Amino acid sequence: MNPLLKEICHNRMLWLLVFVPAVLVAEHLRPEGHTLLFVLSVLAILPLTALLTHATESVAAKTGDAVGGLLNATLGNLTELVIALAALRAGQYTLVKASIAGAIVTNTLFVLGASFLLGGLRHHVQEFNPVGTRFQAGLLFLATVGLLVPSAIAQADSAAVAAITQDLSLGLAVLLIAAYGLGLWFSLKTHRELFVSAVAGEQGEAPWPVGLALATLAGVTVLVALVSEVFVASVQQAAETFGMTPAFVGFIIVALVGGAAEMGAAFSGARRNRLDLSVGIALGAASQIALFVAPVLVLLSYVIAPRPMDLQFWPGALVMMFIATVTAAQVTNGGRSGWFVGVLVLMVYLIFALTLYLLPPRV
Repeated sequence: MNPLLKEICHNRMLWLLVFVPAVLVAEHLRPEGHTLLFVLSVLAILPLTALLTHATESVAAKTGDAVGGLLNATLGNLTELVIALAALRAGQYTLVKASIAGAIVTNTLFVLGASFLLGGLRHHVQEFNPVGTRFQAGLLFLATVGLLVPSAIAQADSAAVAAITQDLSLGLAVLLIAAYGLGLWFSLKTHRELFVSAVAGEQGEAPWPVGLALATLAGVTVLVALVSEVFVASVQQAAETFGMTPAFVGFIIVALVGGAAEMGAAFSGARRNRLDLSVGIALGAASQIALFVAPVLVLLSYVIAPRPMDLQFWPGALVMMFIATVTAAQVTNGGRSGWFVGVLVLMVYLIFALTLYLLPPRV
């Protein structure tokens, strides 16, 4: 347990762990204080995601950057999944869909752009394997097409859409999960030699023992689930207090807070010139949200939600997801990056965030 205690003592972000018991106590004593509970839950989730980052990096330390990126993306998405499940049980479908779209756009633009910027400020030019990025961009494009179809049909024939949207969403969920599974088989089994890192980056700190890392992952997941229940219960009224819609909270706030784990790992990798790891985390997390998390939420909605959820998104979210996918494909196509490329990608994300805040979509 010494490595864990040492990390908590030396990492100031982890000092925020005091807010984990604080939010649980506050929820018991003042369940009507939605604004306070919202702020406390955000402050509690941040150190939990930081712990998740370190534990995940320790588990992935003996793998290559391709597998490490997949592990970081998968375990980093636990926070978003737990928050989405809590919102799904509460019947907050707008928040669920906004968090899905926001997680895709945030990973594709914010995490990728910030990784390019932070890595480029330390290294003049960085290289990465373009095969892996083209592969992830292809998966994202497939997912965008799958998410576009229900909304396109709804716009084309609104009278008949109610009868088929749910069945179509269910079928698309199965197809997207199958595509994701086949993509994993392709990249990790049959053609894994294509996804070797382009550059051997700097080594990071010594990882935790695997047993400690796995125990930390399990404990953090439970705590995130408890805090997420408080977050979802308070977010709607707190959003009104701050002048934000549930769509903005889901698209921006939930995506940034829930994605803190993969952000920390991606930014750290970029600074150590392990850009393959950073790109793998950013695009891998986005494609995993689109091809696995969103379909799984559709399937689980038949069991835990008040009514089944479909994959019909508002038009603005679809446009943003499509532009994010095209942007990522363009900037990663050459396999080289500099800091200004990161600035360009981040500007696209900031344009989306500003637009969504000032002109929230009708959902």
